[in-house]
Amino acid sequence: MPGIDECLLEVMRLPGARGAAVVDWTSGLALGTIGESPNGDHEATAAETAEVARMAAEQPVFAEAGVFSGAKGPSASAVEDVIVTTAPGYHILRFVETAFDSSVFLHLWLDRSEGNLAMARIRLGEIAERLVLA
Repeated sequence: MPGIDECLLEVMRLPGARGAAVVDWTSGLALGTIGESPNGDHEATAAETAEVARMAAEQPVFAEAGVFSGAKGPSASAVEDVIVTTAPGYHILRFVETAFDSSVFLHLWLDRSEGNLAMARIRLGEIAERLVLA
């Protein structure tokens, strides 16, 4: 089972991948980064994407019927991923289920002209399932 570095290397093999990170969405800290960052600063990007992830994951409107019981985090909601589309690319935030508090997500910055959003979303989900955080 791969760790953070191995998963990030696998993510960067996706066609059109510009950069990727594993981020703790409660603190906004990058646990690992690779490639480019949209604003040139991986830590700032991690903090900014964590805000988006937190806004989506903590909203009851996205919870599955009968699942949301006041607990916070992706395991308590229906949110699997968040996709933000920009003119030059896509940002995919894929939540990672963990044994502890499930406050981690994979962020992939994908070039719009070179990447395949559907394929990247599927592959990111597969990678997230295999990610082992120690």
